[in-house]
Amino acid sequence: MSVTRGPTIIPAASLRIIPASEAPWQDLELVLSTSSPLRCQCQRYKLQPQESFASFPSEERAHRLRQQTYCDHQAAGITTGIVAYLDKEPVGWCAIQPRTAYPGLLRNSKVPWVGRTEEKTDDTVWALTCFVTRVGYRKRGISRALAGAAVQYAKERGARAVEGYPITTTAVIDEELHVGTVGTFVQAGFQEVSQPSKRRVVMRKNIY
Repeated sequence: MSVTRGPTIIPAASLRIIPASEAPWQDLELVLSTSSPLRCQCQRYKLQPQESFASFPSEERAHRLRQQTYCDHQAAGITTGIVAYLDKEPVGWCAIQPRTAYPGLLRNSKVPWVGRTEEKTDDTVWALTCFVTRVGYRKRGISRALAGAAVQYAKERGARAVEGYPITTTAVIDEELHVGTVGTFVQAGFQEVSQPSKRRVVMRKNIY
């Protein structure tokens, strides 16, 4: 009897994970090109008051992301995420910044604030808001490695804690999985601190 095996897990040590400012823009485009975040371009929590996705096209969202990441510019300390490579292939991305860099999070009355007494202007708390794994490399541990690398990236830039806002089930469409799963955060050492809704929890890893 043949045994069906799942995808082979890629050890974190086999990945090269770098700030997006050190990556070519076309590499990040390739990671995003076959997933639902192609539509969002990591702008959901970046929208200003009165803005909506209907108010500007996807090309403008991509332009904003390119400006925010400083891809191709080697600009240290100002990018908005990190990119994972397996050998020379770009295979994953995650968005990581101080929580104060996400206007949508600061305005949101539920995620991540319900049931918590948090100072919204504390820029030593960082937020990991999006994971994308390129098609063909999914379910192989890349998001887990990105979460761990994001904590280290934030720590090196003065973060005292990192938060994520994953969904509680994987029985959802790809569009919703970009926030990560509880399992991904648990495997990276995060702990649940609140559950603002039936489907969303706040996971946090204190650095100091």
